[in-house]
Amino acid sequence: MSKFTNSTLLVTGASGKLGRLAVEELLTRGATRVIAGTRDPSKLQDLAAKGAEIRKLDFDDASTLPTALAGVERLLIVSTDAVGRRAAQQQAIVDAAKAAGVKHIVYTSAPAARPDADAGLNPEHFWTEVAIAASGLDFTILRNHMYAENIFMEAAQVLGSGQIFGLIGDRGTSYVTRADTARTAAGALLSAEGKTIEDVTGPAPITNVERAALLSQLSGKKIDVVGLTPAQLQQGMVAAGLPEGFAAALVAFQRDAVTGYHGVVTDVVERYSGRKPTAYADFLTASKATLGL
Repeated sequence: MSKFTNSTLLVTGASGKLGRLAVEELLTRGATRVIAGTRDPSKLQDLAAKGAEIRKLDFDDASTLPTALAGVERLLIVSTDAVGRRAAQQQAIVDAAKAAGVKHIVYTSAPAARPDADAGLNPEHFWTEVAIAASGLDFTILRNHMYAENIFMEAAQVLGSGQIFGLIGDRGTSYVTRADTARTAAGALLSAEGKTIEDVTGPAPITNVERAALLSQLSGKKIDVVGLTPAQLQQGMVAAGLPEGFAAALVAFQRDAVTGYHGVVTDVVERYSGRKPTAYADFLTASKATLGL
């Protein structure tokens, strides 16, 4: 039994992919007081049937926060998808958590979170980390590396064209599955103490050349890597229909892969989930149907 199995645990964004998986993992691991927070409680009746308490929690409605956090001892804040607004949203829930007497916050952040203007989406994560640290509460910052599932966004284009477009000098990304990050977050909620910042990674960094080889092997089609400069890559993404801001964020992620920020490998998944992280090759093989192979 984990140290905090019988503590009151709240997961935000529980109707989202990661949040739902985290709630399910907590219940599977024997947590006795699990609260699933969501803007729309009607979406989580299946979790209620499994033993979770469902509470309305809306980051944009401050009036829901005190009620949602009442009696909560340990809080998992799953970062919201409201790009441009989430630093303010998450500051609000950190403040509410402190006021409610929460003892420990777990937060799903991003690798190399920093305030730099060219850091893509990372400044919002950085300022949330600062807010959590400034709260005086204990915390576990989980810097989730790139999701393996992101391949689904580009698979049709890659397999159709036979090309992966990436930055020159790519040093690899330690892709991690969403399920592994959810199990890790649940494990941290059940056991973590003190104040720590940890990288949540897959078992090894995978370069674009290695990704191309894996996809070639699985599909039977020749996949080549086309090396580009950041300006060329962003231009191509915008030409393909991506919004300028989103394209800039994706290029920033790839710049960090060139810098080496994304090639970090840790044992955090295994330490908190009790199982080794899924290898990228195994994930692709298990996802053949979704990839259309």
